[in-house]
Amino acid sequence: MRFSAALLGVLALPALVCAAATASPANFAGSNLYYAAGLSSSQRATLLKGLQSANMKVLRVWIGAQSGSQKGTSIPASPDVEPSTVCNGDTSCYNPQILNMLDDLMVDAKSYGVKLLITMHSFNALEANDVYGQRWGTGYFYEQADAQAAVHRLQYIVNHVHKTLGKPWKELSDYIIGFEAENEAMIGKGEAYIQAHTSWQCDRAATIKSALGSNSGILVFTGGESWVSESVQSAWLQCSGIDVISLHAYGVGDFATSNLQTYVNMAKSAGKRMIMEEWGACYFSTENNNCPQGDVLDTNTRNSNIETWAAQINVAGLSWLYWQVLPNNDPHESYDYEIGIGEASWSTLQAAAENAYSTTGAYDFSGYLP
Repeated sequence: MRFSAALLGVLALPALVCAAATASPANFAGSNLYYAAGLSSSQRATLLKGLQSANMKVLRVWIGAQSGSQKGTSIPASPDVEPSTVCNGDTSCYNPQILNMLDDLMVDAKSYGVKLLITMHSFNALEANDVYGQRWGTGYFYEQADAQAAVHRLQYIVNHVHKTLGKPWKELSDYIIGFEAENEAMIGKGEAYIQAHTSWQCDRAATIKSALGSNSGILVFTGGESWVSESVQSAWLQCSGIDVISLHAYGVGDFATSNLQTYVNMAKSAGKRMIMEEWGACYFSTENNNCPQGDVLDTNTRNSNIETWAAQINVAGLSWLYWQVLPNNDPHESYDYEIGIGEASWSTLQAAAENAYSTTGAYDFSGYLP
């Protein structure tokens, strides 16, 4: 059927509106770099230029004490925000140094079209005997009532006033996509233990959500667990404070599209978003989820793994953050999933990240991305 030019002009606008209304959300990609707060201005520029070149829009960073070289990156020593004791709301007790360092990072990140996902504590620090580990250990921290009530750290971080922007972080949705209470809470304690203590995650999420206030434009994530099934607890799907279920996975079976779609559908049914927050392709020829050291895997094989697994994650409808993109050459230390910008597998990871945007996402993050 043919139409006159005039009639086509009349028909065009409704057709475009209809197309926009029914357009499916696209996936996105990003990276982790847990120690990114400690990067120098030149290191930040290298990292962020690399992320921008791959269209990686989110960088996940941790808050915690830092010192010395991390993955071949020289960074200055800096204390945790609670360097010597659990502060419990005493503002004179906190040390904001690492938060001020993140102030610099988030301003630079924004100029490259990148937002931060901020992890406010880590099981790694707890296990390494930080102030929470000293007081409660890795068990009582999730079990005892006084530990459950120790949420002032989360409130302090969310209300930190940016040193140059002059606004609290909770108002910086143009710079921050989300917060999460802890990286891999309770990891290694077994899924039965996690199931018995799911309220810890819900309580922390509720604290963050309350501190953010209504309509902050900033999401609350869970921080992941050892593998996919551990990362998706049915109780967390019912927690009003949780916006995004974070999956962490390194086992090859967890990357299967059919496996992931089971959990994607669970989250959708519960009205939650979900993301593959950590995944990686091992540099060594060992099992991918047991990657401490070994013979070097053939580069072509590793590149094929990156391409295949990223595609499987995307087809399941999940956006992802790789573990990790480095601003320097990878020193190939233990548990080596890292890829340095410009190294042999970097172009493969770049292409995989770009390809994410041509795949259909199960969840719409568009209102939260840069």
